[in-house]
Amino acid sequence: MGDRPWLLQDAKAQFSALVDAALNGQPQHVTRRGKAAVVVVSEAQYAHLTQGARASVAPDFISHLMSMPRGKSQRSLSLGGKRVLKLRDLDFS
Repeated sequence: MGDRPWLLQDAKAQFSALVDAALNGQPQHVTRRGKAAVVVVSEAQYAHLTQGARASVAPDFISHLMSMPRGKSQRSLSLGGKRVLKLRDLDFS
């Protein structure tokens, strides 16, 4: 279908063509009621996009723990003027 977005009714009627174009590496944009609605991409492109997004946003759990401060400071949590819980930093090394 080229660079032009698909109208939803056309995408439904020609779903095989839409899928074939997505499998050939061309993301397919679909509109609904005149507004951009969805983009159809191949499974390989989707995996690549989501894997890259996960890697750049969320570090693994060990990296998260290792990035915590290593001081020996102590903190207290108080509710209504009473000290309820005493917190301290832990050294993971």
